[in-house]
Amino acid sequence: MLSRRTLAGLLALASLSPARVAAQAATPLSRIAFGSCADQAQPQPIWEAILAWRPDLFIFAGDNVYGDFKTADAANLKRAYEAAAGIEGYSRLRSTIPHLAIWDDHDYGLNDGGAEFPHKVVAKEEFLKFWKVPAGDARRSRDGLYTAATFGPPGKRVQIILLDTRWFRSPLKITDQRGAAGKERYLPDRDPAKTMLGPAQWAWLAAELRTPAELRLIVSSTQVLAEGHGWERWGNLPLEKQKLFDTIANARADGVVFLSGDRHIGALYRETPPGLYPLVELTSSGLNKVYEKAKEAGPNRIGDLLAVANFGTIDIDWAGRQLTLALGDGLGEVRRSLDLRFEALRRAG
Repeated sequence: MLSRRTLAGLLALASLSPARVAAQAATPLSRIAFGSCADQAQPQPIWEAILAWRPDLFIFAGDNVYGDFKTADAANLKRAYEAAAGIEGYSRLRSTIPHLAIWDDHDYGLNDGGAEFPHKVVAKEEFLKFWKVPAGDARRSRDGLYTAATFGPPGKRVQIILLDTRWFRSPLKITDQRGAAGKERYLPDRDPAKTMLGPAQWAWLAAELRTPAELRLIVSSTQVLAEGHGWERWGNLPLEKQKLFDTIANARADGVVFLSGDRHIGALYRETPPGLYPLVELTSSGLNKVYEKAKEAGPNRIGDLLAVANFGTIDIDWAGRQLTLALGDGLGEVRRSLDLRFEALRRAG
């Protein structure tokens, strides 16, 4: 847990750029929470449980509002942000807990949207305004919203990488059997010209993964390891998913854990790509928008889906060299959890 002095310093920086937050974060993080899919038109009681958990940092992992829009004035997105700002728990967390944010499709402005969305520039402007991203931040001078920050001193560093899986993403291949199990909306597409991140973001990610860190939380609003369903996932562009694994391996990046949202369910996943250690993913979705009857195959899933409002937590025991990934419900009760030794997130040899 952060000291009062360090916490006070971080609170003053809560709305600033990740780089400036990280520069002040000499004390290691031990409690990180995250969540996604917060519909501003519906009650959001879960913030009380999140605040009671007392995270050192909260990550807004996308669909932070639901503001889909079709006209260049982005009126619906603006109204969504205004409504979110008026939600007591949401507002209190933003004003008292250091936080980072990335978008998903519904704060991007188009359901399942990618590079083709014609109004993404204005959506980005509204994101930067709501999250109070300062004038000098790199996100203001480049396409997309990808960013990263490293917290803590050598030996206890947590790198948080937030990927933008919307701005650059190529169109997905539409299913030939809408609604069929495993083919609900999309099919895998091995077209080598298609991309998830785009060349600039791929190059940036490769460089970030060479930054020294003991743990690396890669936030992808789109699920990475999940297989067996036909909704949005990295597996819809299997060559890009393999490129992600290759990028991690080529950077010799230990300590990687994926965090994701989007799906309106919570779940844990594990996959061991050739040449890498077992990769683990924690999906937390949604904060108040859940598919209560969700059922799907899960060849990489650990345990059952969680179909209640939920938030994700990462509890780091630096002395014991262990972290616990968990999903909490609206009452703060732990509904799913997985313990991981640091050594399990290392390359052999």
